[in-house]
Amino acid sequence: MTPDQAVAAAVSAAAGWAAAPPQERAEGLTAIADALEAARAELVALADEESHLGETRLNGELTRTTFQLRLFADQVREGAFYDARIDRPDPQWPSGPRPDLRRYRTALGPVLVFAASNFPFAFSVAGGDTASALAAGCPVVLKAHPGHPRLSRRTAEIIAGAGLPDGVFGLIEGEAEGVEALRHPGIAAAAFTGSEKGGLALAKIAAERPTPIPFFGELGSVNPTVVTPRAAETRPDEIAQGYAASLTLGAGQFCTNPGLLFAPEALVDEIAERLRGVAAAPMLNDRIEAGFLSVSDALGGRPGVRRVVWPEDGASTAPRLLTMDLAAFRADADAAGQECFGPLGLVVTYDDLADVADAVAALPGQLTTSLHAEQDETGDLAALTGVLADRSGRVLWNQWPTGVAVSYAMEHGGPYPATTAPATTSVGTAAIERFLRPVAFQGWPQELLPPPLRDDNPWKVPQTVH
Repeated sequence: MTPDQAVAAAVSAAAGWAAAPPQERAEGLTAIADALEAARAELVALADEESHLGETRLNGELTRTTFQLRLFADQVREGAFYDARIDRPDPQWPSGPRPDLRRYRTALGPVLVFAASNFPFAFSVAGGDTASALAAGCPVVLKAHPGHPRLSRRTAEIIAGAGLPDGVFGLIEGEAEGVEALRHPGIAAAAFTGSEKGGLALAKIAAERPTPIPFFGELGSVNPTVVTPRAAETRPDEIAQGYAASLTLGAGQFCTNPGLLFAPEALVDEIAERLRGVAAAPMLNDRIEAGFLSVSDALGGRPGVRRVVWPEDGASTAPRLLTMDLAAFRADADAAGQECFGPLGLVVTYDDLADVADAVAALPGQLTTSLHAEQDETGDLAALTGVLADRSGRVLWNQWPTGVAVSYAMEHGGPYPATTAPATTSVGTAAIERFLRPVAFQGWPQELLPPPLRDDNPWKVPQTVH
């Protein structure tokens, strides 16, 4: 299918899918989940061949994918996402007579989704962006990732066979084809998970169209973690083991990989000991592996950086650990603080915890920040907590950032450049809000109002009436 064909089909389907009753949309999402589950063995085998992530990890990821489809189906049935508000006429309203006003949120229109490489199920063809856009009432044109083409095509075939109306979902392939679709006037929004360079190039195209469109890009993060001296002294084994496990999970190919750690110097050897016991793991593809080796070599050669754990074979993808003191880091923060997609950690050592807040405050936006401290220290950590919250979308206490729950309160986003739209999330039920826009109807007859705004409320969605 060409980009023009896919977008044209989505445009034709948009009005009908947006107007479909919540139950119909929910049934579509559930049907996709059921069909993926029925093809589990085939899909996991395909994904393992193309991504090298292993059947255990991929089975868990497919479970996450079908769960989030069903969770969005539940949200659609409840109807709260319409945010239906009804203001009755009030001639005594303090700012002047108030007319009958009824506001709700409706679908933006066809959404172009760029699939990610590192989660071939959960952030790919049937992943969270697709699920949330379909739930919002938006048809999806999915640009497949070249890292798992056969899996993408098979997943798209399964979605096509799940009974959705024609045009509600379409698959395209190719970098040029993705750009062509992004420029198509029928596309109303786009979602992307990937590199900062690629995301910014696409965001520029979206902004420079004759009619600019929202671009929801997740671009990367080093996810700074701070360990207080008390925590390092009290729980060195626990913290070192937790950091090593989070850093090397999935060969470090997580957007929430804790690549940057601020800690007392005594913790460096503890972490190094654990990383030396972790074997090299295959990476997603040759391009990502080459990028990891190139960026880690560059970071390892920066002024003030010491290579603590480094494979004798410079071409190995085994974990790497670098360290530098806080002064050296602040003098070279732009380079030292850049993301390295893979199992590389940089420990920035400090003497005074009070100096760390300024260093974190100077960092660009992040998906997550974390603090490891003791409970009786909380009275001294208010300022640092504020800085961590200012720099990221999710702030963790005595936990590690890898592992993003699909839930109601999850925030997977953050200030630029972690994302291009810091007021939104790409994980959790709130992700549906990206693909909705508010519309207010003033003085309209009941029979012409959208069902969520009628007095008889045939869809039985929640309403706020004033």
